[in-house]
Amino acid sequence: MPTSTVSSRGQTTIPVDIQKLLNVKPGDKIQYFVEADGRVSLVPKTLSVGDLKGILPKPKKAVSIEDMDAAIEKAASERFHGASNS
Repeated sequence: MPTSTVSSRGQTTIPVDIQKLLNVKPGDKIQYFVEADGRVSLVPKTLSVGDLKGILPKPKKAVSIEDMDAAIEKAASERFHGASNS
C-alpha cells in the first residue's frame, strides 16, 4: 500500500504507482472529494465524465427522467424560496 508524508507546509508527493494509476503528470490538477463516511477520494481534473463511470455505486432502483426533473425542480424551488427569506 503506497504512502506519503505531509510536509509542514501541508504538501505531499503522490507515489509513482498512484500517479500512473491516475495518469497524472506534473502540472495536472487534482480534485478532492470528501465522502459521507469521512473517506477522501482524489480524482484527476483531466478525466472526462466517461472516465468516471463506475466511481459511484448503482442506485437501488432506477429513477425516471420525470422523477429527476421533479427532484431538481423541488430543490431549486426550496433553494430559491429559502434564499429569498434570508
